[in-house]
Amino acid sequence: MPAETPTIVIERFSEAHVQGITALYNDPAVACQTLQMPFQPSEVWRNRLAQNNERLVSLVALHQGAVIGSCSIEQYSRIRRAHCGGVGMGVAVGWQGQGVGSRLLAAVLDVADNWMNLHRVELTVFADNEAALGLYRKFGFEREGLLRDYAVRDGQYVDVLSMARLRRRPQA
Repeated sequence: MPAETPTIVIERFSEAHVQGITALYNDPAVACQTLQMPFQPSEVWRNRLAQNNERLVSLVALHQGAVIGSCSIEQYSRIRRAHCGGVGMGVAVGWQGQGVGSRLLAAVLDVADNWMNLHRVELTVFADNEAALGLYRKFGFEREGLLRDYAVRDGQYVDVLSMARLRRRPQA
């Protein structure tokens, strides 16, 4: 008998998810692949939620009510960059490689394309994070540049790649 596929639900980040998001990004294995600081209190996430920014859409992936991942898209506020947005995401270690990142990224890109009408979506990713690089390439992101010694991880300066996905409109 084949193993049952776990039910994963994608929802908008809300107050109900604050503790789960806090736990997700306080996991050292998740935090080290993002630019989040470890040991953040729940108030950091609650304050982000309270900003009520229409240009920011933050989603969570849930399994049996527990937060197992998150992804957000934020449209830039500067007039000349309003056609662009940035993506950030994290997936719980036990759920990596199981399609959670794909589900989250597909959902935020749908919002970017069909609700925000973004032409350019960009992100940075640690240059040695092969799993994330594969995910982003699968969704059409291309490498644009190497940013050397961009961030500190485990006491060392590490490089990140700048990547972007440009949405091409079909010609009439």
